[in-house]
Amino acid sequence: MADTTTIRISRETHASVTRLAAERHETIDQTVSRALRALRQDSMARDLGAELTADELTWLDADAG
Repeated sequence: MADTTTIRISRETHASVTRLAAERHETIDQTVSRALRALRQDSMARDLGAELTADELTWLDADAG
Protein backbone atom coordinates (compact mmCIF):
# COMPACT_ATOMS: atom_id res chain seq x y z
CA MET A 1 0.00 0.00 0.00
CA ALA A 2 1.73 3.17 -1.16
CA ASP A 3 -0.32 5.92 0.43
CA THR A 4 -2.70 5.58 3.39
CA THR A 5 -4.95 7.60 5.66
CA THR A 6 -7.05 6.99 8.74
CA ILE A 7 -10.83 6.88 9.01
CA ARG A 8 -12.88 6.72 12.18
CA ILE A 9 -15.24 3.78 12.51
CA SER A 10 -16.85 2.17 15.51
CA ARG A 11 -15.05 -0.69 17.24
CA GLU A 12 -17.94 -2.93 16.25
CA THR A 13 -17.55 -2.07 12.56
CA HIS A 14 -13.79 -2.52 12.80
CA ALA A 15 -14.26 -5.96 14.34
CA SER A 16 -16.73 -6.93 11.61
CA VAL A 17 -14.41 -5.81 8.82
CA THR A 18 -11.42 -7.48 10.45
CA ARG A 19 -13.35 -10.75 10.82
CA LEU A 20 -14.62 -10.62 7.24
CA ALA A 21 -11.15 -9.88 5.88
CA ALA A 22 -9.72 -12.82 7.80
CA GLU A 23 -12.46 -15.13 6.51
CA ARG A 24 -11.72 -14.00 2.95
CA HIS A 25 -7.93 -14.25 3.43
CA GLU A 26 -7.42 -10.66 2.35
CA THR A 27 -6.41 -7.35 3.89
CA ILE A 28 -8.88 -4.96 5.47
CA ASP A 29 -8.11 -2.55 2.62
CA GLN A 30 -9.04 -5.19 0.04
CA THR A 31 -12.25 -6.03 1.89
CA VAL A 32 -13.31 -2.39 2.15
CA SER A 33 -12.44 -1.82 -1.53
CA ARG A 34 -14.59 -4.81 -2.53
CA ALA A 35 -17.45 -3.55 -0.37
CA LEU A 36 -17.28 -0.10 -1.96
CA ARG A 37 -17.26 -1.62 -5.44
CA ALA A 38 -20.30 -3.74 -4.56
CA LEU A 39 -22.15 -0.65 -3.31
CA ARG A 40 -21.33 1.24 -6.53
CA GLN A 41 -22.49 -1.73 -8.61
CA ASP A 42 -25.72 -1.95 -6.61
CA SER A 43 -26.35 1.74 -7.23
CA MET A 44 -25.72 1.32 -10.97
CA ALA A 45 -28.07 -1.66 -11.09
CA ARG A 46 -30.83 0.36 -9.46
CA ASP A 47 -30.26 3.20 -11.95
CA LEU A 48 -30.38 0.77 -14.87
CA GLY A 49 -33.58 -0.77 -13.54
CA ALA A 50 -35.38 2.57 -13.28
CA GLU A 51 -38.08 3.56 -15.76
CA LEU A 52 -36.81 5.54 -18.74
CA THR A 53 -37.71 9.20 -18.99
CA ALA A 54 -39.60 10.58 -21.98
CA ASP A 55 -36.37 12.16 -23.30
CA GLU A 56 -34.54 8.84 -23.04
CA LEU A 57 -37.32 7.03 -24.89
CA THR A 58 -37.29 9.68 -27.62
CA TRP A 59 -33.53 9.34 -27.97
CA LEU A 60 -33.76 5.56 -28.17
CA ASP A 61 -36.50 5.75 -30.80
CA ALA A 62 -34.57 8.24 -32.96
CA ASP A 63 -33.48 7.21 -36.45
CA ALA A 64 -29.75 6.39 -36.37
CA GLY A 65 -29.34 6.78 -40.14
